[in-house]
Amino acid sequence: QVQLVESGGGLVQAGGSLRLSCAASGRTISSASMGWFRQTPGKEREFVAAIWWFGRSTYYQDSVKGRFTISRDNAKNTVYLQMNSLQPEDTAVYYCNFGGAYTSTSYQPSAYWGQGTQVTVSS
Repeated sequence: QVQLVESGGGLVQAGGSLRLSCAASGRTISSASMGWFRQTPGKEREFVAAIWWFGRSTYYQDSVKGRFTISRDNAKNTVYLQMNSLQPEDTAVYYCNFGGAYTSTSYQPSAYWGQGTQVTVSS
């Protein structure tokens, strides 16, 4: 079983930056593709970014391309989401996902989720 703990959320003004972290325990991320999703009240959870388990291939939702960067540190068993140029529409709870099915144009999440971290962007 894998446990995921997200951190790094908070309140930031529009145009600001945050870096989210997802620390895994119980299983190693070095052989797992990883993803970030977000959810706002009353809406379904939506895909944000994913990184392939092998190498540095990444995939992003169109609305965050050029602003968000997903990365991984296998030695720390941690995945990151660097978020720049944040906008009010980025406000959501952000969730980390472990071991989903990655292709260069899609990421299907697994059943392994963290508890989420709140990101609030003020205008």
